[in-house]
Amino acid sequence: MSGTSEARWDGGRDRDTAGRARNARPRDGLGRPLPYGADGVERQPEGVVRSPEETVAEAQTLLEAGKPFHAHEVFEDAWKSGPEDERALWRGLAQLAVGLTHAARGNTTGGARLLRRGAGAAEEWSSRTGRERPYGMELAELSSWARELASVVEREGKAISAQACAPRLRGRRV
Repeated sequence: MSGTSEARWDGGRDRDTAGRARNARPRDGLGRPLPYGADGVERQPEGVVRSPEETVAEAQTLLEAGKPFHAHEVFEDAWKSGPEDERALWRGLAQLAVGLTHAARGNTTGGARLLRRGAGAAEEWSSRTGRERPYGMELAELSSWARELASVVEREGKAISAQACAPRLRGRRV
């Protein structure tokens, strides 16, 4: 085996206890990797099973703190561990959080696309199930927020503040 192939398999990659590849580099609030040894934000643990109410509360806290990448991971846990009939809801919410992440990183095209995709998924799930306010979330307002923000990031063409633009999952800010 050549040295290159060996490096790919045994090149000091970060791995978890089960041997799966993991990136142990610290990350900033938008999930971007930082150099080893840099101060980063605490990462969201993966695979946590929460109640839907806990999921919404944890994601809201992260969104308000300007950490939509981390909120996406919370929604992703719900998507992967929740009941089959709710997976499209949680996947759509994860897309909204990733869209906000991309928009805050300055990827306005990708951010707008994901915001609209997440808005559409939330609307579709609501119309299919007849549930407009699952777990107290205002899906119509959330979809409207996402579409409006998508238009803003496309029009302005620059990074936005994730914290200033964070949605309220359970209704408008007062």
